[in-house]
Amino acid sequence: MKNPIVLILGLCFVLMACGEDQKVKEEVQNIDVDVKVLRFDRDFAKAGPLDIPVLKKTYPYLFPAQYPDSIWETKLKDTLQRELLEEVGTAFPNFDKQTRDLELFFKHAKYYFPNFSVPTVVTITSDVDYNNRVILADSLLIIGLDNYLGPEHKFYGGIQKYISFGLDAEYMVSDVAAAFAKMVNPYPGERTFLAQLIYYGKELYLKDKLLPLELDAKKIGYTPEELEWAKVNEEMIWRYFIERELLYSTDAKLGMRFLDQAPFSKFQLELDNESPGRIGRYIGWEIVRSFMEKNNVTLQQMLGLPAEEVFRRSKYKPSK
Repeated sequence: MKNPIVLILGLCFVLMACGEDQKVKEEVQNIDVDVKVLRFDRDFAKAGPLDIPVLKKTYPYLFPAQYPDSIWETKLKDTLQRELLEEVGTAFPNFDKQTRDLELFFKHAKYYFPNFSVPTVVTITSDVDYNNRVILADSLLIIGLDNYLGPEHKFYGGIQKYISFGLDAEYMVSDVAAAFAKMVNPYPGERTFLAQLIYYGKELYLKDKLLPLELDAKKIGYTPEELEWAKVNEEMIWRYFIERELLYSTDAKLGMRFLDQAPFSKFQLELDNESPGRIGRYIGWEIVRSFMEKNNVTLQQMLGLPAEEVFRRSKYKPSK
């Protein structure tokens, strides 16, 4: 039987956390943000050759100076481009739900980062450039809507399943949060595997705070079954990293094995095909969560701490 004092203290911590969450929720709701959305994809779909100068004036950042108008006129007539625009128009006849989701995300971003300026949202088609589906740069947030048509869409037929899985509108705001994280979460100068684990753990913890209503599986891009596998096997994964002395290794191949997007992680064991990709990011996430539970620091302070200090002060122990 557990010590009743421990149980009481645990309950107190839970109640305090709930109270803090409610306080944040109320304060976030009172933050005023103005989300401006420009549907370039729709404007371009309705345009004719004579409209190109007007579009260039409205969206100068989308028209590189080295390309003559004839390039855009040809694109307007291109059969594949027309089909792409039509499919995006069908999938996103309006942007109302996404605008509401982005508004809530921006409110949380303003709450934790008061100096953050809400960007203008510009929706485009990108020839299914899924590696750059979201671009956040200063005053602009550019979203390639043709990367969010659903994993079974015909445009994604030649794309590997573990990639097309995430080409769905339900991952859009999580992708925006990841782009935001790159602005506030500096990439480590150290080349150790631990530094990379903590870097991605910080990114996912940011999503905990900026996307509090999102499921953990959506934050990391797992199916519910993959997330459950990670939870059940957390101790085994950690033991594997420790026994092989991987934490302070600078072997670049570890990123490809355990951090990069892939159909599965590469333990080089029979269980590989059962595992989800990017399992190292999950471990980093749990380390950062443990750190934040045990240390009274702000989100910004945590982001500025070196990986070794976060790890040491996390007193991380994997779930059994």
